[in-house]
Amino acid sequence: MKFKNKLLASLRRRLMLFLSAAVCAAAVLQGLSSYRAALAEADQIFDYQMQQVAHSLGGGLGGGVIHAEDELELMVQAWSEQGLQVFQSAGQARLPARAVLGFTEVRGDDGHHYRVLSVLTGGQVVQVAQDLVVRQKLASRLALRTVLPIAVMLPLLMIVVGWVVSSSLAPVERVREQLAARRAEDLAPVSATDLPAEVQPMVSEFNALLGRVKQSFEAQQHFVADAAHELRSPLTALKLQVQALQRASDEGVRATAQQRLSAGIDRASRLVEQLLLLARQETAPLQMQPVDLSALLRQIMIEQTPAAQARAINLGLVRADAVQVTGQSDALAILMRNLLENAIKYTPEGGRIDVSLSPAKLTIEDSGPGIPSEDRERVFDRFYRSADAALAAGGSGLGLAIVKSIAERHGARLSLEPSATLGGLRVDVAF
Repeated sequence: MKFKNKLLASLRRRLMLFLSAAVCAAAVLQGLSSYRAALAEADQIFDYQMQQVAHSLGGGLGGGVIHAEDELELMVQAWSEQGLQVFQSAGQARLPARAVLGFTEVRGDDGHHYRVLSVLTGGQVVQVAQDLVVRQKLASRLALRTVLPIAVMLPLLMIVVGWVVSSSLAPVERVREQLAARRAEDLAPVSATDLPAEVQPMVSEFNALLGRVKQSFEAQQHFVADAAHELRSPLTALKLQVQALQRASDEGVRATAQQRLSAGIDRASRLVEQLLLLARQETAPLQMQPVDLSALLRQIMIEQTPAAQARAINLGLVRADAVQVTGQSDALAILMRNLLENAIKYTPEGGRIDVSLSPAKLTIEDSGPGIPSEDRERVFDRFYRSADAALAAGGSGLGLAIVKSIAERHGARLSLEPSATLGGLRVDVAF
């Protein structure tokens, strides 16, 4: 929770810092722009005034004086046609003796830069000069007048920015508070109401993660409950068989007890194996890749042939088209193996099993007793066994539940129907 607070505060500080920097940068740029505009405008105004002064003084300079403290702070010098200085305003720096008619910028003997206008009028060359500092001061004052309101409003702008940032982050803070107040077992989705568009995808992905975690927890809980329920009876039976073996009075009874104990251990091992397989199929992520169903089916049928031959069952591959799907090879092998094992288990000795693979689906038909219509949906439930065939053949009641889980994770459709050709059960897996 401290990390979340720190992260949120850091985000708020960054937003405040960036927005404040943006406002200050805008104020500086506005001041520079205003300064340049004011300087250009001052140049035009002062140049015009210098022209008016120069033309008004033409021929009238003899002993008049223009002082430096005049409003325009102008310097005036006059030169005869022979190059002799005939006038210089009092208290001013000297300008270069050589005059270029028109406007120029020169450096005076006081080190300042001046804007100089030289005109030929009344038989004299009249120079009117103005220190550039005067213009710069005027431009600075005008720019300051423009920036000053922004500077005064800056604290208010910062308050507004802080309020906007806090209001924008309020939904994020609300989500944080919801998560902080939750119990460890609460995996309900987080409300995405009123969240900013930028945050909603993150919350949606987080909710999807919560859903996957919840599904995993539920699968584990189901596994523990199922294992505790289903292992109780086999373990009790094994205990009784061990006791019977201990009480055996002769070799015949002892051999029978050992045989029953071995069969009980095999059934318990098979049950544990099926439980672990079901848990793994429900929780483990699928590594999807192209799978050659035809080659995989042939391999599984080769594995199951000895079991079929032991019961004189005719296991045949009627059709095997080249079919490729995207999925997990091991999981699809388990699906095929469980279906074939069930068919072999419930088909009477000397019966028949036909397997076909077309581009649309995998079909397995047998000549067994089939499944009553009222049980065809329930046989996919965990540990469900019908009252006749399933109990006669034993089993854990997990085989078809595993098949269903694998089919659903591969987007396949599983259906059970009576076999029109063999009279038993027809299983279709449509990919």
